[in-house]
Amino acid sequence: MQGVKSLVLCGGPGTRLRPITYYFQKTMIPVGPKQKPLLEYVVRLLKFYGITDMVFLVDYKAEQIMNYFDDGSRFNVKISYLRDDPSLKGTAGSVLNAYNQGVIGLEDTLLIYYGDILTNINMRGLLELHEERRASATVALASGFTVRVGLADMDENGRILGFVEKPKLEKPVSIGIIAVKEEVLEDMMQLRKGKRELDLMRDVVPHLIKVGKPVYGYLTNAFWYDVGSVEAYEKLNPEVVENCLSHLF
Repeated sequence: MQGVKSLVLCGGPGTRLRPITYYFQKTMIPVGPKQKPLLEYVVRLLKFYGITDMVFLVDYKAEQIMNYFDDGSRFNVKISYLRDDPSLKGTAGSVLNAYNQGVIGLEDTLLIYYGDILTNINMRGLLELHEERRASATVALASGFTVRVGLADMDENGRILGFVEKPKLEKPVSIGIIAVKEEVLEDMMQLRKGKRELDLMRDVVPHLIKVGKPVYGYLTNAFWYDVGSVEAYEKLNPEVVENCLSHLF
């Protein structure tokens, strides 16, 4: 899609995936029956929806990513790389570093993708909503998220009345994909002052809402999976990956 640049966050050390990430960059862990790197599914999904200009924001074990994807030509996309600046911590810090280094500019619509998310979300639908609403930010959301632990029901004295095992949340949750208008970079520059770390969902999106800028949610029932922990990785069903994402290959 013209005018859209995708920033893929793939620099983190993946501490929740240790010991696997002692050997792999977390976005390079093999998934599905084809045992392709997680990040390849991200690239192919973006390409499927016509998003061919990608910047990988890298750091930990960056060479694994760079050696595998190179300039992106074998996937018919354009991939460039930028190493994180240690003085700009957090997900928003990585995005700001890309702006400071001239990798992105104020003319771009930015699609920010957390690299440990596996999904078949309709990217075109998200970006069309973003444009139609003239949103400063549009956050991909999904309902029915299953909490992976039991929740306790307690009375005012602390007595446990019962447990609800792995309940589904009623309210939508963020799935790690955000479209932002270029002007948000200026807000991020202001927010960054006096902070050592800046996070997109914790800091930037709440700030935009607080100051009255239009922030919308794109609610999807698409398949999505956060592969960010050893437990989640072990429970990822290869058949589900094949059924939901085979059309990308």
